[in-house]
Amino acid sequence: MEVTRLTATDAARAARVLGEVRASVLDGRRPKPAPRPAIRESWGRTVQSGIDPDHDFRSDLLGHDEVERRRRSTRLRHILPVLREGLLSLADTTQHIMMVADADARVLWREGSPAVLRKADGQGLGIGSDWREETVGTNGVGTPLVSRRPVQVFSAEHFVRALHPWTCTGAPITDPRDGRLLGAVDISGPLETLHPATLALVDSVAKLAQAHLRDLHLTSLEQLRAVAAPVLARIGGRAIAVDQDGWTAAVTGMPYTSRVALPKSLSPGRCRLPALGLCAVDPLPAGWLIRPTAEPAPASAVTHIALDVSHARRWTVTVTDCAGSWTHELTPRHAELLYLLALHRGGRSASALADDMFGDPARTVTVRAEMSRVRRYLGALLDHRPYRFTERADVEVLLPPTPLDLLPYSMAPGVMRARRVTPGGQPWEEPALEHGDGTPLR
Repeated sequence: MEVTRLTATDAARAARVLGEVRASVLDGRRPKPAPRPAIRESWGRTVQSGIDPDHDFRSDLLGHDEVERRRRSTRLRHILPVLREGLLSLADTTQHIMMVADADARVLWREGSPAVLRKADGQGLGIGSDWREETVGTNGVGTPLVSRRPVQVFSAEHFVRALHPWTCTGAPITDPRDGRLLGAVDISGPLETLHPATLALVDSVAKLAQAHLRDLHLTSLEQLRAVAAPVLARIGGRAIAVDQDGWTAAVTGMPYTSRVALPKSLSPGRCRLPALGLCAVDPLPAGWLIRPTAEPAPASAVTHIALDVSHARRWTVTVTDCAGSWTHELTPRHAELLYLLALHRGGRSASALADDMFGDPARTVTVRAEMSRVRRYLGALLDHRPYRFTERADVEVLLPPTPLDLLPYSMAPGVMRARRVTPGGQPWEEPALEHGDGTPLR
């Protein structure tokens, strides 16, 4: 069903049709027309969370101090001017509001129509409110964060009835450096104000904001490179200058790598870094000077690798050995690859991984490029031909409670097959959808 086409001509009729679709699904009947795929998938996830579709929710708001802390720590603060310039004119003229939320779906900024802002406040949707799908159901903030694609939610496509007077259009915002999810931007307003072009506009502005972040990153590296160049010129041996997140600005005496995995708390002195070994670390303005030493790593040491894919939107790999431990946050693609390698400890060829990832054994070039990026931080802990964790690696995988929650965004065939079995390897059957009180939806 073309929701945007119908709402463009008759918003009230579109709302009635969608209300009938939702009622059919909740009653266990096959709806005609069927809900859009993005909405159907979101409803399925929402049901698994146990949300009452007819409950008038009130999400808990973050305190002022916590909101300010999150504002200071997120890179979203750098793109507010871009989002305002691209979207606030629409919000002002169409009685909408613009909301910017972090990766936890907490609203950090809100601007737009005063009347609509007051209406949102009346429903507990103010600054600091929680828009996760598992809290408020299908919506224009939480749903794009899970699906990682732009989503428009009109009237009764919201799973929770309290949101039916709204139309919400949101898009995820990712860090262009590594694909990490930063948050989402959303335009929301009365259902009769929906415009068919809103989804394309919000998506375009989100991409423009990501491009702005990329430009800021390149500019900061250029500034650090100007500071580090004379320092590196005086150093004999190997050295690398990186920013505070480990991105390389300049290097001498060693192969170039785009990023060095740094521990969360790095201080001047000597420490062991993945792929570089024992290093001397000195501060630079907005970065670090790292000088690897010649000390070899013990060949017989057993390394523990903990791959954490238990969360819906954040995945990490933690490496622990005799020298300590470090944690690296994973992109969606790298979380898929490492999970598949942990699933197949005997190893996978490039073509087998391409089949697992894309359903196409011929896409080996993409797989090799991604594995090259993974090796930049896991280094000697991965072998190739076939790709696998080394024998001296003790690999632990931290899984979600239910298979359906395993990397829920992923469409990789290997991951989708894994969702159909339990962590113990036993066959798993998808449960029937239920209301919050346990009665079946279908």
